[in-house]
Amino acid sequence: MAKRISHKDSMCGVARPLDAIGDWWSLLIIRDAFSGLRRFGEFQKSLGLAKNILSARLRNLVAHGIMDLVPASDGSPYQGYVLTEKGRGLFPLLVALRQWGEDFFFEPNEKHVLLVDRKVGMPVRKLELRSQDGRVLGPEDTVIKWPSVTGDLDT
Repeated sequence: MAKRISHKDSMCGVARPLDAIGDWWSLLIIRDAFSGLRRFGEFQKSLGLAKNILSARLRNLVAHGIMDLVPASDGSPYQGYVLTEKGRGLFPLLVALRQWGEDFFFEPNEKHVLLVDRKVGMPVRKLELRSQDGRVLGPEDTVIKWPSVTGDLDT
């Protein structure tokens, strides 16, 4: 198997986080943590994942500060996994991925799970990228700016 390349020194805000969340199991663990799962066995049952792979993914998420190990809430000698502030910061990313998946990976009228607003019971509105002045932005409305040698941003 080829060794994975680290993006820890990349200047790209898409590439750098991939060291922490760049495989599907990690994102599914995070998804399950947002649903309230905390224990190793709960993640394993939900995902059907081999113990060694789950253990490695959880260790990686803890090492990257996305999850913390905490004492079990029931007072047992076990530990649980909870999302940190950094981990909770992934919520918009998972919502965007979920909505993209709903748009492009299901047939019209095909049943699938929905993310709903707990307070009103309605599906969550589509995420939109907006400019500082409130305009909806698409890919054609944005450009990547690279830092110059002096520290300023160049186009």
